[in-house]
Amino acid sequence: MRIATIKLNGKEVSGIETGKGLCLLSAVNEATGSSWKETAWDLIQAGQVKPLTAWYNAGGKETVEALECLPAEGLNYAPLYRCPHRIFGIGLNYVDHAGDIGDAAPQGFPGSFFKQADTLIGPNDAITLPRLKEAQRTTAEAELGIVLDKDCRDVAEENWLDAVAGYVTILDMTEESILKGNDYVKGNPRYLTIVKNFPTFFSLGSELVTPDEVPDVLKLEVQSVRNGEVYAKNVVANMTHRPPRLISLHSSIQGWLAGDVLSTGTPRAFEIKEGDIAECRIYGPDGFEMRPLVNPVVDLKLHPEL
Repeated sequence: MRIATIKLNGKEVSGIETGKGLCLLSAVNEATGSSWKETAWDLIQAGQVKPLTAWYNAGGKETVEALECLPAEGLNYAPLYRCPHRIFGIGLNYVDHAGDIGDAAPQGFPGSFFKQADTLIGPNDAITLPRLKEAQRTTAEAELGIVLDKDCRDVAEENWLDAVAGYVTILDMTEESILKGNDYVKGNPRYLTIVKNFPTFFSLGSELVTPDEVPDVLKLEVQSVRNGEVYAKNVVANMTHRPPRLISLHSSIQGWLAGDVLSTGTPRAFEIKEGDIAECRIYGPDGFEMRPLVNPVVDLKLHPEL
């Protein structure tokens, strides 16, 4: 099942994707007398994603597809939701990416960091490059995101999917020049919180793909795309720390809250400049694909009026 969020009549509402378009959850409730929450955030907070998925796979799909849907063409997609409790990122998680920036992939524990929720934007929103003079090179990173389904601690690796609501596309930005150093500042790895938390530095896709649609997450291919051309790609199996370990390990450290977002790492970061288009694409076996996440880039240094 796929749940997407759109902007409609001044609100952000969610629905189930069908071959005809998006069937709003409000329409499902009206037609069936059910009481599903009507936004992705509220569904997760109420613990309804897994029950809704079970209903959908047990005959609900046919019911939904028979209802009137909003045509996919022209929908104004929003981020899946706006205010996760926490956004948790994993750095240097593909060996190829770590080598590309002259570092070793972390082995015993993953390289990790938090991002603030107010960095969050959605599909087609502008990524803004900072005005700060020290900010000289911003990079974008396409990543597979995992949305947590419930509050939990000490999740065993073999039970990791019990904690997962689904998967989402992500673009994570880094002000790399401050991290590495430039003419204005001496780089320091302790600057990681600074370089990850400028406004608009986290783009969250509109579409939640539930785990039943992904038989083997390790076979998903994540692509970093710049101006329509694939800059780098890799499969989840080539992560140093794979999703089961990431979910389990961090459940035993900070724990998880329903709606937390785990961004699992990028095949490779690419520099973005004024006028560029950054994109995350995710594919899988048998024609599987997620809706691409696309964001234009605006350099605030070139736009004093903004």
